[in-house]
Amino acid sequence: MPALNDIARELSKRVSGDLMFDSFSRGRYATDASIYQMMPVGVLTPRSEDDILAAIDCARDQGMPILPRGGGTSQCGQTVNEALVLDNSEHFNEILELDVANKRCVVRPGIVLDELNRVLKPHGLWFPVDVSTASRATIGGMTGNNSCGGKSIRYGMMRDNVLSIDAILADGSKHRFGAGLAEQNTAYNTLSHDLAAIGQRESAEIAARFPNVMRRVGGYNIDALTSGLDAQNLAHLLVGSEGTLAYTTAVELKLSPLQDGKAVGVCHFPTFHQAMDAAQHLVTLDPEGVELVDHTMIALARDIPLFARTIENFVTGTPEALLLVEFTRANGVQKLKDLEQMMGDLGFSWTGTGKAWGGVTAVTDAGLQGQIAELRKSGLNIMMSMKTAGKPVSFVEDCAVELPDLAAYTAGLTEIFERHGTTGTWYAHASVGCLHVRPVLNLKLDNDVATMRAIAEECFDLVARYKGSHSGEHGDGIVRSEFHEKMFGSRMVATFEEVKDRFDPTGVFNPGKVVNAPKMDDRRLFRYGPEYRASQLKTELDWSEWSGKDGGFQGAVEMCNNNGACRKLRGGVMCPSFRVTRKEKDLTRGRANTLRLAISGQLGPDALVSEEMADAMKLCVSCKGCKRECPTGVDMARMKIEVLSARAKKHGSSLHDRLIGYLPRYAPWAAKMPFLLNLRDKVPGLAMATERLTGFTAKRPLPRWAAKPFKDTEVSAASAPDAVLFVDSFNRYFEPENLRAAVRVLNATGSVVDVVKPIGNSRPLCCGRTFLSVGLVDQARQEAKRLIDALMPYAELDIPIVGLEPSCLLTLRDEIPALLPGEDSKKIAKLARMFEEFIADQGDNPHFISRLESPAPEVILHGHCHQKAMGVMPAIEKMLALLPDTNVTKIDSSCCGMAGAFGYGVDTYDTSIKMAELDVLPAARAASGDAIVVADGTSCRHQIADNTDCNPMHMAQLLDLALKPDNTVQND
Repeated sequence: MPALNDIARELSKRVSGDLMFDSFSRGRYATDASIYQMMPVGVLTPRSEDDILAAIDCARDQGMPILPRGGGTSQCGQTVNEALVLDNSEHFNEILELDVANKRCVVRPGIVLDELNRVLKPHGLWFPVDVSTASRATIGGMTGNNSCGGKSIRYGMMRDNVLSIDAILADGSKHRFGAGLAEQNTAYNTLSHDLAAIGQRESAEIAARFPNVMRRVGGYNIDALTSGLDAQNLAHLLVGSEGTLAYTTAVELKLSPLQDGKAVGVCHFPTFHQAMDAAQHLVTLDPEGVELVDHTMIALARDIPLFARTIENFVTGTPEALLLVEFTRANGVQKLKDLEQMMGDLGFSWTGTGKAWGGVTAVTDAGLQGQIAELRKSGLNIMMSMKTAGKPVSFVEDCAVELPDLAAYTAGLTEIFERHGTTGTWYAHASVGCLHVRPVLNLKLDNDVATMRAIAEECFDLVARYKGSHSGEHGDGIVRSEFHEKMFGSRMVATFEEVKDRFDPTGVFNPGKVVNAPKMDDRRLFRYGPEYRASQLKTELDWSEWSGKDGGFQGAVEMCNNNGACRKLRGGVMCPSFRVTRKEKDLTRGRANTLRLAISGQLGPDALVSEEMADAMKLCVSCKGCKRECPTGVDMARMKIEVLSARAKKHGSSLHDRLIGYLPRYAPWAAKMPFLLNLRDKVPGLAMATERLTGFTAKRPLPRWAAKPFKDTEVSAASAPDAVLFVDSFNRYFEPENLRAAVRVLNATGSVVDVVKPIGNSRPLCCGRTFLSVGLVDQARQEAKRLIDALMPYAELDIPIVGLEPSCLLTLRDEIPALLPGEDSKKIAKLARMFEEFIADQGDNPHFISRLESPAPEVILHGHCHQKAMGVMPAIEKMLALLPDTNVTKIDSSCCGMAGAFGYGVDTYDTSIKMAELDVLPAARAASGDAIVVADGTSCRHQIADNTDCNPMHMAQLLDLALKPDNTVQND
């Protein structure tokens, strides 16, 4: 193969999409959600078919493989290879046709399933192959993998819902593959005749060797060739071919009517075996799906903030297994009664004991159903949230057997695991006999790799004994392709190879998958190969919850298993920069992979403090969305602090960073001359003149220094306060009216309030947040220590610590315990309360509640990212519910885009605005004239005020506005 520079130079002349041949970019595409890592030749994000054609031509000429890729979430290694990766998800993702009347559409392969269904929903349609990764799975990837989803018992698999496929062959010719498409052209006719001949020749072998189960996605779908030339649909052969036969450029899909709601019965079982045995009976009720959740998943989910409350709301007692049985709303009420009757007939009741305990929890609330569905879809990743060195490993996880054999098969598999000294985690599609099971192993150890191989051999023998399928959903990739002979026999494998050669004689497309595969336990292909070593790094924060070098930092970074949940484009918070750029670099997963490669020396010396690493972290706004929403708990905001700190120590800090970091220290002096500092936005041209020097964009005003900043003496000291107020720098010096309003509201609750003051006559207290945001960790630690020392006398009396600014108050819960680990910081973290949380607890305070009146007919609420990440939003909504005659609407938003100083940066301003335009600004502009927009974050309020006609306020001001005079209550 020619040098990478030559290939890059040749391609750059012919393509309009982005080309990436640097080691950092290639490294971000070297892994998927499997155990493997293969460094690609380069990466192209095609914008058109012309780009793809150019790439195929170049690959054919240069002897370079091509690998199409969507969300990069394959479990078996389908989307890693030493090839030119073409990422379809960034640009090649349009809907080409939508035929509502005939329930069909044509889409580009890069479109994400959830995005497609959002477009279809207003038309009463959806694409029903509802895979758990719907928020990031692309239609092209689903087609290549023959994906299934939880409702395959009702709607079938991808193969059953694909009508035709437009594809480019290795010779550069374009064809449409589908039913009734013979006589297109000579090349297509010859190909279809040849394939029909293979199907006729091998029909008896196919009938004898193909497993008679619904969930069979292993090998090529050559059974599609046995129906004869006139009836064969060659699109069905391309489905499940994992990008090895042709390059898909468009997919025609069969759509289904959207179901109007559902009813869910949560069946509780005292043992796993009983649940597996019951599945064959429950499916006779004709459900939409039956999904398994085992006790391990329940236990792990309880420890994940995003799912803990959901578990509380639908799990009764301590079941060993749950089966989630879903029905349509049309017959849901009766079906739930039938389900309860069947569970009783099977011997389960809530009053039973031992193996007779169990029953059905009916779930008809759409909100809770959605939360359960989200938990179930995150099952694989919840299993990966273990912080130990051993993790549940995907390699035998989706074998499928017939339902009557399911209990015996799972018992046999459990025996295999126990014989090899490990356990398995279980979840998934009980309705079709396909379970996701992962043995817990540490693949950095040679012994565990050998154990993996032995388990695979024995497991696939067990599957063959039950005449099942060794691949029931996740395909072949590297993990299973080598085992085709065990499952199908040598003749069938030879036929697979013949089909591959007929389509792709020179092996251009994704070689080594389905046919001619490497050994699944070849450690040279592993993410953690035999040479994998983490370098020594002096970390600044406490990472002891995790395993590995650097006090656990290595283990924390390696928690990313590439599941891609951060690639979702709607709902929740993470990952706001990716939602704007659609680039792998600007993604929690992309950053975690970059960090892992850097600390293991795979990106060269000093990679951690390199410009490339800085570029990878540049658009991370430290929203903490990943901390809550990543199923494996990757906390990129905290990891970014380590990178910024290392860079600051290596390269020093810019004036821009020092102006941000040291703000709390120079603020007392600046506050004495606010008029002078505010001139920047009053004198024409001054903002532009100082832009290059300060790094602050001239495109928006800076926050205005208050003429009368808040003073601690405004609140009389109390010897036994009910709460202590932590005054942050932002509200103190820029919006002191929020603090004064908060004090009035706190007093109205009857609470005696004190203000925490520094020990001695030193400068006002600060949480250290500004220093952390620019990597000046030593200075942040000094500020945190001052604050902890000042707060401890209150903490020892269990007095709540109340704050107004989310990013500051919640630093007490999050960063400070990692910055200053110990009992003092832990205790203070438990007592730290957002103002709204403290007020929400006043719901049983009749005197306070009686003083509230409606501040406005409508309140529009935007939550700060850290409030969302730290679970504060329910308290805010509870508090707003106290307001009479007030309609409250919560903006379903990600980050507002300001993110502290991010929105003020010269080189980040444009991205900041794009983030805001996704959700926050359109919602604020749409608010009625008499509505009040509420945003607790200082940066959030500035983003909205700078770009709309709204004048957003803090919740403290809203409640202050809602307070009736105390004498009004007494007169009543």
